[in-house]
Amino acid sequence: MTAHPGQFLAGKRIVVAGGSFAALSFILALELLWNPSLERPEVIVYERDDRDKSIEKDTYTLNINGASRDDGLVAIQQLGLLDEVRKHATLNGGDIRVWSANWKWLSSINPTAYGNLPAATMRITRGNLKRILVERAETTKTTLIWGLSCTSAERLSSGKIQVTISDGTIQDCDLLVAADGANSNMRACFRPNDMRTEYAGATQIGGISRLPAGVPKPIDKDFGLQMSSGEGVCCIYNPFDKETVAWAVSAMGPEREPKTNFSTEEFEALKKEALETTHMFQEPFKTVVEATMPGTVFIRPAKEKFAFQHDGSLKGVMFIGDANHILSPFELVGANLALKDGWDLAEQICRNTSMDAAAASYDRVSIPRFEPVFNFSHERIGFGHSTGKKWLFYKYGMAAQRGFKQVH
Repeated sequence: MTAHPGQFLAGKRIVVAGGSFAALSFILALELLWNPSLERPEVIVYERDDRDKSIEKDTYTLNINGASRDDGLVAIQQLGLLDEVRKHATLNGGDIRVWSANWKWLSSINPTAYGNLPAATMRITRGNLKRILVERAETTKTTLIWGLSCTSAERLSSGKIQVTISDGTIQDCDLLVAADGANSNMRACFRPNDMRTEYAGATQIGGISRLPAGVPKPIDKDFGLQMSSGEGVCCIYNPFDKETVAWAVSAMGPEREPKTNFSTEEFEALKKEALETTHMFQEPFKTVVEATMPGTVFIRPAKEKFAFQHDGSLKGVMFIGDANHILSPFELVGANLALKDGWDLAEQICRNTSMDAAAASYDRVSIPRFEPVFNFSHERIGFGHSTGKKWLFYKYGMAAQRGFKQVH
């Protein structure tokens, strides 16, 4: 009897740990791609937060990119959600501008939209994107269970995976999709020696600023990087809308403890530290820092973890999104990778005749997608914090790039 693609999961049970972007992308893609002539697998998602908290738990705006086939907007288009996302997003060229301490333009990256996408970047609040994905998932036959998480799991002698739920119940499944984030409980069960993240050498301090008179130029439209002149300090700017911009100052140094809850005194001390660290930065830097909203400030060390392959020890378990790989905050494409991870896993399940083949095919797609982004985040850290001869090398290189662009 000839095996058909996806048949190995026909009528089986899939448990998805976590209701992340990767998880939602996976279940929506499986809904779209599953062969209707085969019995559908039962899909159950367990998400720790309740529905509303899962959607509204932070105010950040995401850049969903569309400059290549590996970007998140391609996944959004594949899921049939591009028009809905566009209603709640702003289009952007995706430009990255590099500025000096006195706001001299040093360099820029100017991506173009891939295929027939409407822009190289769409900016959308995390809450709006999550709501769109959840509402579409609720129209499928997937069972979404809110307020419960997968706390542990093990492989049974039968080959099935037994998952323990936070309420003490047990759920067996034929495939466990781990999409439960950077501190994945499922990774702790199946890869207990792979829980450590590596420090990339720099720590960010920052927050989100609201400026009722408008985000000042030249950081009002594009993603920006402001650099000191060889002192090894930089600031990343990410404008959300006409009145809101995120900022993150960083310098190389010992790893600091992450922190998000600040007292009034700690909040003022963080702003003072930012201004002292970047004493060479001219306005509107100080204006932006002084406009920071207290509940948004953070200390964030650049932590990362490279993607891993799904070898024989992981039979029946697949890791997607941050459960598999973690990027430092110097490369803001985590949501993009998660959306593509979810689509690609579903696609490989529906294209292959065994889970082993699907896992191998998924790794061949997902790891090469992650590697250049991971490497580029290191390049950006080295570039933004350059000193001495390295700074001079970048300085003259950027001058040459400006000259080339002006000529052409």
